[in-house]
Amino acid sequence: MPNNAPAIKRQATAALGADIVLVGPGSTERQLKAEELAVQHAYIIVPPYNDEKIIAGQGTMGLEILEDLPDVETILVPVGGGGMISGIATAIKLSKPSVKVIGVEPELAADAQASLRAGKIIDFPAEQVSRTIADGLRTQSLGSITFEHIRRYVDDIVTVKEDEIREAVKLLASNPNTVAEPSGAVAVAAFLFHRNELPKTKMNVGVISGGNIDPKLLQEIRCDHAASSTSPSRKPSGG
Repeated sequence: MPNNAPAIKRQATAALGADIVLVGPGSTERQLKAEELAVQHAYIIVPPYNDEKIIAGQGTMGLEILEDLPDVETILVPVGGGGMISGIATAIKLSKPSVKVIGVEPELAADAQASLRAGKIIDFPAEQVSRTIADGLRTQSLGSITFEHIRRYVDDIVTVKEDEIREAVKLLASNPNTVAEPSGAVAVAAFLFHRNELPKTKMNVGVISGGNIDPKLLQEIRCDHAASSTSPSRKPSGG
């Protein structure tokens, strides 16, 4: 795990019986350490996103959305390494091609958007992506497999600012059933603040992909009015 992973995630992982090995914040560092440990102990590496089986498993979310909301028109999905959006987009487009699938990532870690625009994988420096509050989306680049899925099945990728992520976390936390960590709230942030960049559809779904938020951070966000007061003109867009 990266040494800047939130304590709540380290503690929860340890509670499940895992031995935690901390490395630096870079994606390459994690990969190299995993490969080293695999050689030393005959471990099998389970990739976090760049794997066909992982992508297929994530795709069941897309099927569940279609089952619950067959009239869905647009689905907003957080993007880190791209495994979740690859699975959801593939399941959606092969089942109902008319549905738009839009990725969402922090401005500070917008490597997926840059890659989609450039038509090739773009790497962001670890020093930059580590600055986003959305720790689950701090990957430096897409995987080779996820990039191809995104190129084929994802309609667009939009980015959100840090204060917008905080506002989305605060809004979701008003309902105990939707408390989300920053990474899990980016899709809602896009819906709130970037409607002009999204398809003009009425039946929309935002995937809330994680609730592992440090209680202290949640309390800070709930009490923090600076984000809204520093940008008085920044209001959720209508719709």
